[in-house]
Amino acid sequence: MTKVKRIGILTAGGDSPGLNAAIRAVGKAALDRGIKVIGFRDGFRGLVENQAIPLDKAALAGILTIGGTILGTGRDKPHRMSVDGESQDMTGVIAENYRLNRLDALVCLGGGGTHKNALRLVDKGLSVITLPKTIDNDIALTETSIGFDTSMGIATEAIDRLHSTAHSHHRIIVAEVMGHRAGWLALGAGIAGGADVILVPEIPYDVEQIAEAIRRRSRFGTSFSIVAVAEGAVSAKDGKAYAAAAGRKQRAKGQLERRRAAMALIRLDARHSGNTMRLSRELEQLTGLEARVTILGYVQRGGAPSATDRLLATQLGTHCVELLEQREFGMMVAVQGGVTVPVPIRDVAGKVKLIPADHPWLESARRVSTCLGV
Repeated sequence: MTKVKRIGILTAGGDSPGLNAAIRAVGKAALDRGIKVIGFRDGFRGLVENQAIPLDKAALAGILTIGGTILGTGRDKPHRMSVDGESQDMTGVIAENYRLNRLDALVCLGGGGTHKNALRLVDKGLSVITLPKTIDNDIALTETSIGFDTSMGIATEAIDRLHSTAHSHHRIIVAEVMGHRAGWLALGAGIAGGADVILVPEIPYDVEQIAEAIRRRSRFGTSFSIVAVAEGAVSAKDGKAYAAAAGRKQRAKGQLERRRAAMALIRLDARHSGNTMRLSRELEQLTGLEARVTILGYVQRGGAPSATDRLLATQLGTHCVELLEQREFGMMVAVQGGVTVPVPIRDVAGKVKLIPADHPWLESARRVSTCLGV
């Protein structure tokens, strides 16, 4: 078996707390085994443009606690990258630079899009291993991902602080939490922060049910409520419209028909972009209470990683090097049953881990009388 001597590493997609901890883990474990480590700047574009930097022990020192990524990141897709104003397939260039740098393997840290891009490189013949990173916690086949714990803690602290204003001014406070397709972050932070209403994309809501839950609280003497809502949460009415538009797009055969179906989805997305504000106004009208919106936004992705994320990143990164030495490529290092295991990238790419209807977190929320919008 040929020994792995040189590896590349990149971070792609949105930044996330714990990326530097993972870079450090992969780098230090590899260097201790005599493997040279090359970092590529700004995601897959760095590999296309050959923006390579050596990662020695000095470069890795002191980064465990730092948020973001020392390598930078980007959302470029190798098969559809903007070059000189035109969209081009650059997977061939990536393969060429992979060989030019004499790499034996490439380690990619990222979320759903990164895993689809990594699979394209696997199909191009590159030896790739991935680590799951996203604050949304929606990567398939892993129980958790780098950044989720930190972001959930930040969102929880924000909800904790919003209680003071909600209570003092007898208001409804609607806190929008990240999570476009999956509601893990809103659900976890909502439960931990004691939100009275939690809305997630997996459960289309009825605004009247939410209003009644808030009115019920008022009747029992509690004149404020906290609503934790994932950015991707939709009403049942909008959910049906999305499903219908998506179905039309899938069934469309002619070019004009496909374009019309795509435009319908774009219009729905545009409407959805103001959904939290609209929800706030509707709750004001239905309950007679003032409502205010707080959009947590990118603050959830910033700052130093939690101890849990540092530990997770170190476990995933060091296991990655074990797989490199065993030449077990085409794998993502996942967490299953509390331990790190390899799973095929092919089984992860293109899939989304949603909250199952019978998940214990949902049951716990119901048992403490949290309204889930239905």
